[in-house]
Amino acid sequence: MLTRIVPTAFYADLSVGLDLFVDGLRMEVVHRDGDLAVVERHGAKLNLVHNAEAAAHAERPEYGLETDDIESVFADVSARRPDLLHPNLSRITLRPWGAREFALLDSTTVCVVVRQWEDARRATFVDTNLRGARFVRSDLSGAVMRGVDVAGADIDAPWLLQGGSELRVNGVDVVPYVEAELNRRFPGRADQAAQDPDGLRQAWAALERTWAATLDRVAAMPPGTPDVSVDGEWSFAQTLRHLVMATDTWLGGAVLEREAPYHPLGQPHAEYETDGHDPSIFVRGTPPYADVLTARADRVALVRGFLATVTREDLAVVRRNPWSPEHPETTLSCLHTILEEEWEHHRYAVRDLDAIEAGSAGGHAR
Repeated sequence: MLTRIVPTAFYADLSVGLDLFVDGLRMEVVHRDGDLAVVERHGAKLNLVHNAEAAAHAERPEYGLETDDIESVFADVSARRPDLLHPNLSRITLRPWGAREFALLDSTTVCVVVRQWEDARRATFVDTNLRGARFVRSDLSGAVMRGVDVAGADIDAPWLLQGGSELRVNGVDVVPYVEAELNRRFPGRADQAAQDPDGLRQAWAALERTWAATLDRVAAMPPGTPDVSVDGEWSFAQTLRHLVMATDTWLGGAVLEREAPYHPLGQPHAEYETDGHDPSIFVRGTPPYADVLTARADRVALVRGFLATVTREDLAVVRRNPWSPEHPETTLSCLHTILEEEWEHHRYAVRDLDAIEAGSAGGHAR
């Protein structure tokens, strides 16, 4: 019978590992034999091995440590050893996949992510009334629903159309139908996966036409419309500001490698600060809409100008992923990300403008 997997971490200096796991996480040394130390706490076990050669050639590992009381673990570590807290995850943060996490990092970059899953993970709901419930930035992947009433349910899952995902309704995978319908509703959207310079230029031109029409629509709506939020979502102006930031991230930073790529009117995503980034570079409050339009027009022109001269060779250049440096990108994949951001946020914007015009905004100026 298999009972557990016990991972191994190699260290050139074993005391560094003992400092992290024994002093930092209060694990006990249950066995010590020459270059081996076995540490354990509450059934979680790890082998620490002194082997300088292996430590030099192996990638420094990341370990997940699950708990049912993350607040107590965090309070203990942060009080005694705040120096071990990972600079990018130094406090308990709700992650997009539904777990609350914080992390520790030792001087050799061995990382331990302390994780507590939300109580509903793998739960079973029988004869439960969830009518009107709202799930935001939640992980419902793999959820199974049987004999349920989903009339009026509204699902917005921007990653559903990536990586061969499926969503089955009464046994039918509806993802291809959703993709085809979105391409029908938004002419030019299907070009966002273009692979060559001419195709990318065509894709961007279609986007510019689409956004121009939407900007004209907003200009004809009542004053203050750009700053109206529907159901707590970003306002139209905030959406434009986020696209400024997206361009700065993936073109200004990743491709053009500007040292300070961000426009102060950019709108960061919800997890920007909790992921360890400095939000003070962006203005707070509600800037004048005219200023937002100016910043947005400048970034649209930046993309257009770059695409005007880009070559196939340029598209193949390897770039640093601004959020996950361990996963390199290419110029082409960075441009694809910009195109995806543009189309997804245009879809959100049109959805909310429809709600505002229908008088069902449930919103307010932000």
